[in-house]
Amino acid sequence: MESIINLHKNYEGIHAEKLEEFYKESGLINDSFKKLKSLKWELKCKGITELAELNITDAFQSIIKVSKGRNKTLKITALNAGIKLAGTKAIVHLTGHAHPIDDWTQINIISAFKKHDIGDTKGVELLLESQNTTVIVLGLKLIEELKLTQKIPYITQLVDRAPNTMIKYEAQNVLQLLTV
Repeated sequence: MESIINLHKNYEGIHAEKLEEFYKESGLINDSFKKLKSLKWELKCKGITELAELNITDAFQSIIKVSKGRNKTLKITALNAGIKLAGTKAIVHLTGHAHPIDDWTQINIISAFKKHDIGDTKGVELLLESQNTTVIVLGLKLIEELKLTQKIPYITQLVDRAPNTMIKYEAQNVLQLLTV
């Protein structure tokens, strides 16, 4: 399994597709799904990483469910995998996230966006509409880091209806950085 993952990381195109095909046909995919269902968070992480690396989009919903858990490492692994598999569709699930998203998790989400070079940023603005202020801050940081000037109208709206002064100042700061 490790050899296949390492090879897949280094290949593109037809060679990567052949590895993905082998992964499915050999039944190794079943091992990854078993790991995903494990009660041990370390095994879950391993299963998530395998499924994401080999582009198994069928695992997306299961991986997103895992991202809503309490274990920080598991959450970061699941969110990164979700971003790799589905781009912004993964972070849109955060809009209704009830728990605070700490700075470390936010940094990892932003890093995943950069690492996987997600071109489609449609939906990032939905984070600004969340009831969870840490999700709003994540949305602002993503927009700032990825220099998404097309999201300026959404930030302007946020400035007008910010749930608190901290969010308002953060939004004004991002707005200023994008317009300079």
